[in-house]
Amino acid sequence: MEPTSTDDRRAVLLLAVGAAAGIALAGFGIARSGGDGGALPPDAVAVVNGQPIASEAFARFADAVATERRQELDTAARRRLLERMIDEELLLQRGVALGLARHEPTARRSIVAAVIASVAQDAGREEPGEDALRSFHAEHAERFTRAGRATVDAAFVSLRERPDREGWERAAEIARRTRAGGSFAEVSAELGDPPAAPLPGGPLPAETLRRYLGPTAALAAERLAPDEPSDPIRGVGGYHVLLVRERVAGKVAPFDEVRQQVRSEYLRARDEAALRETLDALRADASISVDEGRLGAR
Repeated sequence: MEPTSTDDRRAVLLLAVGAAAGIALAGFGIARSGGDGGALPPDAVAVVNGQPIASEAFARFADAVATERRQELDTAARRRLLERMIDEELLLQRGVALGLARHEPTARRSIVAAVIASVAQDAGREEPGEDALRSFHAEHAERFTRAGRATVDAAFVSLRERPDREGWERAAEIARRTRAGGSFAEVSAELGDPPAAPLPGGPLPAETLRRYLGPTAALAAERLAPDEPSDPIRGVGGYHVLLVRERVAGKVAPFDEVRQQVRSEYLRARDEAALRETLDALRADASISVDEGRLGAR
């Protein structure tokens, strides 16, 4: 249904603005359970068209405003806050009636986010114990594996004072002579140029290689066999030739060193499982029709 009057259009506009600011839906948890519009439920501070506004939600809202203002709120101020929540509830109801909650992207995202947050809150009421965390660490070791490292020698041929073709040929000659048994260090010193930032010595993680060599050369280093020089790799300002001397495999970080990370991953996995379970239940009870013929690319 489309708005048919100035008041309707104003309600749509106000609800859209309110949605962009959060309309207190996710932030303060406006209750959405049904009611009959009669006496207030024991846990409600107001009822709007049969929909209660929870006392707990109002208390959180008032506490947040008091904290922001750094002063206690008097009765008049608290009444004004309640009136604001009532206004927001009325706008929300009006927006739902106008179809805005379904079709306005910001309101839709706010509602979906609030439901997801509610599912996660219900799933995460109990703090995981030590045994559960240690089991999760063991069962999902790949999440806590530290990246491997590689000791890499790098030759660099600058293009600052030579054309691209000549730079590539010099880099290719470094690789050819090394493969023929020449010393990589000696050939690099003879045909290469000093890099702007020499690689640090010792085993280096992929992140450090990317920082010094660039993403293309770092990816090539990950794929190189030990003691096999690379072909010329174009980088910023010139060509690289790489030689991997040694690789150190990644290893699982000990539980005691990554306990907080394990806890975070455990809670995230629990929230995802709870959400998936909720969605599966909703799908089981829903009537869903799909026209497969309309899924093709246009």
